[in-house]
Amino acid sequence: MQSLTDWFSPETFKDMHFLFDLALIVFIVKLAGHLSRKWGQPSVMGEILAGILAGPSLLGWLEPTPFIRELAEIGVILLMFLAGLETDLDEFKKSAFASTSVAVSGVVLPLVGGLGVGMMFGYDLNTSVFIGTLLVATSVSISVQTLRELGRLRSKEGVTILGAAVLDDVLGILILSLVIGFAAGESGGAEGGIVALLIKIVAFFILVVLVGRKLLAGIIERANRWLSAEAGVAVGIGIALLFAFLAEMFGMAGIVGSYFAGLMLGKSPAGKAVFSKLETVSFSFPVPVFFVSIGLIADIRNIDTQFALLIAILTVVAILTKLVGGAIGAKFAGFSARSSLGIGAGMVARGEVGLIVATIGLSKGLIPGELFTATVVIVLVTTLVTPPILKWFFDPTPSTGSSST
Repeated sequence: MQSLTDWFSPETFKDMHFLFDLALIVFIVKLAGHLSRKWGQPSVMGEILAGILAGPSLLGWLEPTPFIRELAEIGVILLMFLAGLETDLDEFKKSAFASTSVAVSGVVLPLVGGLGVGMMFGYDLNTSVFIGTLLVATSVSISVQTLRELGRLRSKEGVTILGAAVLDDVLGILILSLVIGFAAGESGGAEGGIVALLIKIVAFFILVVLVGRKLLAGIIERANRWLSAEAGVAVGIGIALLFAFLAEMFGMAGIVGSYFAGLMLGKSPAGKAVFSKLETVSFSFPVPVFFVSIGLIADIRNIDTQFALLIAILTVVAILTKLVGGAIGAKFAGFSARSSLGIGAGMVARGEVGLIVATIGLSKGLIPGELFTATVVIVLVTTLVTPPILKWFFDPTPSTGSSST
């Protein structure tokens, strides 16, 4: 029988340290998220800052252990699965042209701008292209929350921003897959180079559409009917993990598979039932672990003068290329100058997908740790500046009409 001193021995504490880490993560992430929302910012910003505060950069309470990283990977797969379930493509049909125009111009400029900055600072082509990829994604959640507070979510400008933000993330994920596959081909990790990768990507999406539309909803409905309602959620999680695995088998990032699995399920009653139950579970535990892990990995102690200059330039490029790129696309679609700039402002915030892309790039060796830290800083800064920029261009009175011309 163990004595009291054995229970609290260093060896016992070391063996069970991961339980203490998880408990600490759960407590600090919820507190930080609550404080962030109370101060008018998205909860994700507080969660990342909590990771930086508790991590090696400052207090040193937590370390990015392999266990935390693996749990964070599950969290990000579920996050993208939920994003797919939540996406209703029918909502964007009326503004499809405007959203597409804004999304394309809002992808090209940041991609080229990031590539240029990377080459200017001496990074190789693969890393420079990946820097551009980091600047592509737009945070749907941040844009939606800000537009709702401004009373512009249902306006033509608001719907255009929302549609373009979703398309931005899809294009960013596809570009990410191409960059990873091309880099693997150059290093001998993939056969046939870029052509083989494109064939794999096309084959994957054909498989996703055929299997997703015909089978996924039926599988979950049968699980609910034959077993229990909870079984349907479990099967949904299994589908997200399986499609993430298949995406990696086809040379892409796992989040591509889980996101499109969610898309295939999103319009079905089974998909809506899974979303309502899985959202609470995911955002209570595995998803916050992912955001905290971002802060743990970002080491701000290594920021020197040259690196600070890189962060400053990348942040300015991230803001201006989205603002100008989105405005050009909106103007081309027929919006007035002020509305076009407002739409561009709505595309500035980076969020979950940008962090996901950075995490994958770090794990694949496409970017060094300093660029990962730079991405975290960019996400935080663009998150902070988006609400005031939007308020500058949009009259904060409720409106459901359009100011387009």
